[in-house]
Amino acid sequence: MIPEIVTIRLRQMASGDVLSLQVYKFIGANPGKKVYIQSNLHGAEIAGNAVIHQLIEFFLTLNDTDLAGEVWLLPVCNPMGTNERSHVFSSGRYCVYEAKDWNRIFWDYEKQADDLEAFTKSQLYLDIEVVRQNYLSRIKHKFQELLEKINSPSSVPYTERFRYQLQSLSLDADYLIDLHSASNQGLNYLYYFRNREESAKYFLLEHGFLLDKYDGDAFDEAFIKPWLALEDCFQQLGREIKFDVEAWTLELGTGMQMIPDSVAKGVRGVKNYLIKKGVLQINLSVDKTTSQEISFRARSNVIKYYASAGGMIQSRVELGSEVKAGERLYQLLSFNKEGNLPAVIDVCCEQDGLIYDVSSNRAVNEGEYVIGVIS
Repeated sequence: MIPEIVTIRLRQMASGDVLSLQVYKFIGANPGKKVYIQSNLHGAEIAGNAVIHQLIEFFLTLNDTDLAGEVWLLPVCNPMGTNERSHVFSSGRYCVYEAKDWNRIFWDYEKQADDLEAFTKSQLYLDIEVVRQNYLSRIKHKFQELLEKINSPSSVPYTERFRYQLQSLSLDADYLIDLHSASNQGLNYLYYFRNREESAKYFLLEHGFLLDKYDGDAFDEAFIKPWLALEDCFQQLGREIKFDVEAWTLELGTGMQMIPDSVAKGVRGVKNYLIKKGVLQINLSVDKTTSQEISFRARSNVIKYYASAGGMIQSRVELGSEVKAGERLYQLLSFNKEGNLPAVIDVCCEQDGLIYDVSSNRAVNEGEYVIGVIS
């Protein structure tokens, strides 16, 4: 199967150079769902690019009859973040010009759908697919208004132009997959939304974190929140309804690295997900295991530990360890300029949990991040 390759102008720089996006669209012979997959929204989180490359190579071996619907693949979706450097280190988590996290900038229709109850009442007895198309039309209409401001003489900051480009590609998708990795050193896991646990298992990862509380306007949140809000409104009016709309963020290992095991798990999981959802209509032995025991935990149960003093981290528990309340997480070797000997500070765990993320830098200033634990 040969993809349609579309190059999209993104930004002209002061030097005259132009940054672009490139989308690979694999379109099947049979109608079906639209799947949108992107990687590298945060500049240091590059593992997803290898996943998309391997998916492209895989799709090239298929026939168009093996695919129902279409799969859009967008690697290196944020060239501004990807190209950012500080000496040999890649950061790219923030738009430094606007002081904004690249994954907290996205437009969320839920915040503007003030007539949701009236709309739901008008759709209460309609077929679910009719409701989906009617609601999607409303979202698209509101989204299109953003372009008017972008094209106006006063225009908008770059982050608003950037989000428009990514969301215009993904707004009408049925399934959205955003490929990330830890900015530090992290496990392989996924973020999911309520009532999507069964589909979460299809990714064959060991850990799933429920986004029961939101940090902000993240890409996956902005995509699915309007649909979750509509489901809630239907429930309040006495009708149980669940749209076949899903959003996922896969966290694949460590920042600035493409760890082969993390990449392989990402590829395996996406393939299996597409098969289970009926997008890929092939018999493929993704792995000897057809199912995966997944540990579900709530994102709100995360405790992040920050250094109580400046110093060097030593004797830290290993990434992926299960810890008990009261156990030592790490020692902080703290130096001083007060004529005293260096101090060694034991930092203990406040609750039972899993070590899912640890800082790459073991030299920390007071108040800097050290370790993440989720119960």
